[in-house]
Amino acid sequence: MTTHISRDELKAAIDAGTVTVVDALGGQYYAQQHLPGAIALVEGEVADRAAELLPDRDAAIVAYCSNPACPNSEAVARRLVALGYTDVRTYREGIQDWVEAGLPVETSVNA
Repeated sequence: MTTHISRDELKAAIDAGTVTVVDALGGQYYAQQHLPGAIALVEGEVADRAAELLPDRDAAIVAYCSNPACPNSEAVARRLVALGYTDVRTYREGIQDWVEAGLPVETSVNA
């Protein structure tokens, strides 16, 4: 089972550099905008790419999606826990909440 993290807690962890943020949407959604420092890792890639992207199984990891109705963050978090990751949480409110709060995002789209 995973736990949830609030926007304020997540922002503090990102600012402190104490968390790896996982964008569970991936693809064009990740390219358009993602949380600062986030890596793209969708459910179908967890088994093949988690060890490469997340080598420390005890490090803090937070998975997020678009909003509370999106199941992707929970799915990625469950798969990571099943692989032995010990500190996995989800940011249920997702990037929609982050943007609405006026917090910064990054993009992979070349202007």
